[in-house]
Amino acid sequence: MSLVPRSLFSRLVLVLLTGLIIAQLLSFAIHMHERSELLSQSSGMQSAQRIADIVRLLETLSPEERRRIVQVLSAPPLTISLDQAPLVEGEGDPEKAPLGALFGAMLRRFLGDSRPVVVAVAEGAPIVPGAMRGFKGSEMHRAWMPPMAAGPFSGQAGFSFLAQVRLQDGSLVTFDSRLAQETASWPYRLLLSLAVLLAAVVAVSLVAVRWATRPLNALADAAGQLGKDINRPPLPEKGPQEVRRAAQAFNTMQARLIGYIRERTALLAAMSHDLKTPITRLRLRSELLGDPQLKEKFTKDLDEMESMVGATLDFLRGLENREAIKPVDIMALLESLQADLAELGGRIEIRGAALRPYPGKPQALKRCLANVLENAVKYGKSARVIVDDSDARLEIRIQDEGPGLPQSELEKVFEPFYRVENSRSRETGGTGLGLTIAKSIAEAHGGNLSLRNRVEGGLEAGLTLPRSASLLKTREPAQAEDRG
Repeated sequence: MSLVPRSLFSRLVLVLLTGLIIAQLLSFAIHMHERSELLSQSSGMQSAQRIADIVRLLETLSPEERRRIVQVLSAPPLTISLDQAPLVEGEGDPEKAPLGALFGAMLRRFLGDSRPVVVAVAEGAPIVPGAMRGFKGSEMHRAWMPPMAAGPFSGQAGFSFLAQVRLQDGSLVTFDSRLAQETASWPYRLLLSLAVLLAAVVAVSLVAVRWATRPLNALADAAGQLGKDINRPPLPEKGPQEVRRAAQAFNTMQARLIGYIRERTALLAAMSHDLKTPITRLRLRSELLGDPQLKEKFTKDLDEMESMVGATLDFLRGLENREAIKPVDIMALLESLQADLAELGGRIEIRGAALRPYPGKPQALKRCLANVLENAVKYGKSARVIVDDSDARLEIRIQDEGPGLPQSELEKVFEPFYRVENSRSRETGGTGLGLTIAKSIAEAHGGNLSLRNRVEGGLEAGLTLPRSASLLKTREPAQAEDRG
């Protein structure tokens, strides 16, 4: 299964979100690096200034007073020792040597003289040369430092440096310094600011993407409706230049299709109308035939031809009819058709009931149901009508007890002028437009008409109509006299 979203809206949102998140992460990483550098430099300057001040103080004291002062001043994050072995220049982590040099330069600047200063930098435990490995102050330093505390210049946990300064009397003073804990804490305010910024940009991006893809959705909806209603209103030609051009092209295509269909319809209607004249002449000439049997055959053929011409004319004219939508009492309509077919010997049973009137085109719905019911009575001798209504849809199932249809014919019978082989006789066969008209009426109401063979025998026609009046199309399907 592909992880790429299917819709254009989802894909654009995914691209924008991915780009924004990557940009925010890079910005956060750059900020943290710069923050670490600034904190390191700031902390290094503060530590160097404090060490220089302590060195100046110790210069003015006697050895005994120095030890007392050192015991007072030696406390994390800066521990002081007067008894440690000399450090070796460059001792510690070689990769941190530049940091030690920078700190040493700052310390010499604050001291203001050229006295010897040695600085060593390392991660983890402080560097304790010689006797310094047993220095208790260093142990206290490690116990005080939290696991996530940061060292100077780097902002990483367990990072420390040592500085040794030689006093004027030759004594060595060793300083072990680390950053305070609060300098290594997470910048929660920055994270909150980035989160708010990300949320704001995402919200604006969603609105922008929705605004950009809405015309495409409108174009897709219009293209889907065009197949059901060629006379639908044209698309509004507004918005960005690309959207206006697409709408203009779509409207031009629709206008050309309407013109083509109207020309073809007018041509077929004219041909069907002109056929009435020779049919009438043939009917008059058939009256002059002396053979009664031959005359009867001619008359039946002419009647069938005239029926087909009349049905075709009604079908073509019906494409332009626009019946108003009104509330239709489905049960009264079915009972009316039941009474009409009963007079012709057809038996119809009605079960179920409609909850309320259906908003549709009365004459079109009557023609649709009449075509299906007459087919059921003609080929199945009787019909059973089952009405199932709900808030979402109205379903009418018409069942007969006839022979049914081959599975391959269930869809073909909806094609214009199509008739299955066993219905081609002049006694039972029609023009083949009845089910075509019925299906077009159902689709014009946003519904569907389908056929299926029943397990117990016979055929069932299912007419499904949505309850939403907004699904109704403006096109009125044909209302032909013949129902196939």
